[in-house]
Amino acid sequence: MLTLEAATVRFGQRAVLDAVDLEVADHEIVCVLGPSGSGKSTLLRAIAGLQPLSGGRVLLGGADQASVPVHRREVGLMFQDHQLFPQRDVAGNVAFGPRMHGMPRAEQQRRVAELLDLVGLPGAGRRAVASLSGGEQQRVALARALAPRPRLLMLDEPLGQLDRTLRERLVVELRGLFERLGTTVLAVTHDQGEAFALADRVVVMRDGAIAQSGTPREVWQRPASTFVARFLGFDNIVSAEVNGRAAESPWGGIPVPDGSRQGSCALLVRPAGVRLTAPGDGLPSEVLSRTFRGAHVAVRLRPENGPELEAECRLTEAPEPGDRVGAVFAADEVVLLPAPGPDTA
Repeated sequence: MLTLEAATVRFGQRAVLDAVDLEVADHEIVCVLGPSGSGKSTLLRAIAGLQPLSGGRVLLGGADQASVPVHRREVGLMFQDHQLFPQRDVAGNVAFGPRMHGMPRAEQQRRVAELLDLVGLPGAGRRAVASLSGGEQQRVALARALAPRPRLLMLDEPLGQLDRTLRERLVVELRGLFERLGTTVLAVTHDQGEAFALADRVVVMRDGAIAQSGTPREVWQRPASTFVARFLGFDNIVSAEVNGRAAESPWGGIPVPDGSRQGSCALLVRPAGVRLTAPGDGLPSEVLSRTFRGAHVAVRLRPENGPELEAECRLTEAPEPGDRVGAVFAADEVVLLPAPGPDTA
């Protein structure tokens, strides 16, 4: 469906997109993650034709889009702020694309009714945009983007202005909707939870380039670098030296998975792999703080040796700040990353 070949966008000497290669298959949902300034929104704008390329190509269905104007690209684009037309009612907003494409009025009305049912707003066509809640405006914007039947739907922080509870509910609804429609989707977001819940594949960007691409499970379980690991929220990362089935680290000897490569590396221990024990067993540590996170408690530790550690435990087992505990490490929650360097740190 979509192919980027060395897509590059430069502002002066700075490459906002730096020779990006990317493919999105028919009916695939791909979410692009990255910090502010990583090039996520520029990527969407370049595909839509809103931002000229400095080099490379954008192809849709194998056809180079260099000479195709924005309104001919068969791409739907939905922005974070929805950008609904305040002077039009809900039906007028949803019908905008089909009307611009010359769809007959009766067919427009059928399409509007179909989409409003699909996004959970049946019979809302005559409502004023100003009367809608944030979640309802998001649904109308989605219906408007889908109305012309785009080959590719692109979403730019689609849930960014909504509160967390509403975001978590809508992202599940969106995935179900896209699966039913067979829509090809490219979405950008800075919210890892949103991306991992929505996507078939996650692409992590850094400084205009792709740092990692894979299924949500692959990226979460095997981040490709210290940058990706830290962006995903993992802080238990130290330099280490693997020798056999253990790694020497500032926290002492840590077991590593069977078959691990030997030598220098960056070592990540997921919080779930830091097990709390009685004092005198494992790495002596002091409990600095604890944070309740629904089904578990995140516990911050100050070890006797090495930098601070984050552990996870059940609510009923959470120690108090100031308690002395031991910490032991589980090999199945250890990930070996490339040794930190200019491209991986």
